[in-house]
Amino acid sequence: MNPSFVSIIIPAYNCAATIKKTITAVLNQSYTPIELIVVDDGSKDSTAEIVRAFTNIQYIYQNNAGPAAARNRGAREAKGEIVFFTDSDCFPLQDWIETAMAAFKDQGVHAVAGSYDIANAESILSRCIHKEILFRHYKLMPLYPKAFGSYNVGIRKDVFEKVGGFNEGYRYASGEDNDLSYKILRGGYKIYFEKKAKVQHVHQSNLWKYLKEQYRHGYWRAKLYKDHPWMTKGDDYTFWKDIIEPGLTLAIFVSVLFFITAPAFFISLIFLLLCIEVFFSFLITDKFFEIIYSSFVMFLRSFARILGLSTGFITFFLRKT
Repeated sequence: MNPSFVSIIIPAYNCAATIKKTITAVLNQSYTPIELIVVDDGSKDSTAEIVRAFTNIQYIYQNNAGPAAARNRGAREAKGEIVFFTDSDCFPLQDWIETAMAAFKDQGVHAVAGSYDIANAESILSRCIHKEILFRHYKLMPLYPKAFGSYNVGIRKDVFEKVGGFNEGYRYASGEDNDLSYKILRGGYKIYFEKKAKVQHVHQSNLWKYLKEQYRHGYWRAKLYKDHPWMTKGDDYTFWKDIIEPGLTLAIFVSVLFFITAPAFFISLIFLLLCIEVFFSFLITDKFFEIIYSSFVMFLRSFARILGLSTGFITFFLRKT
């Protein structure tokens, strides 16, 4: 039996620093036959010039519409029975497609999600981000999860089309992959998690940019909860601290109003949140400085996320559209 034809789709936006390495990694896959489609989402840097230097891939340019729209555009052009998605700052390992495709031999599997490797381990922030992801992938994720990340997933094209692809209402890179995951589940289809199918990722190494990203994730999480209220209790990526953290962080913000009259209450909440972050950091790393640094980052992250979630709640729940 001939192997299935696979289409690999990469949305690209101002990614001149990484796209060449991404394309090279995809073209070096041990699995054949494949086609590679790069959808340029209105880049203003030299992304187009770099991509066009490769003659054995399909390049599509569109006006900036967001990664969800770019992936959908690529999927419409795809000829493969299975469409894989990765990001322009990810470098798939050589056996990425081959490993994931093994799971598709089961006709009851409709999507295969993979995991991360790290491409910039020299950064302490990147290492801490990566170790948290590995903890969630290896300790929390079941074999058949409820959600996947669009940085590393393959989906049967007919299923992708039946559920309507990515929701282009998620204008930025946040929430659109969860939304698609939930639509696949609601359609009665099955997602398989193959942790050995990996892509290296350039994790964020700048703390301020990371916190801005987390604000954005919180913002679009509000839309996700509006679209899929049944998932407000979390998915397989959710740890107990993720349930406690938003309420606790919001309580800290409120307690600031009463700091003059009840400073002990404010300090107690801060201390409790720090204790939770330190405890979790002990779970993801055994290096002392990384524990301290990770606790500090997650403490700040909790505030960035709740600010984003609050803004998103106002936008998607309270404003009339």
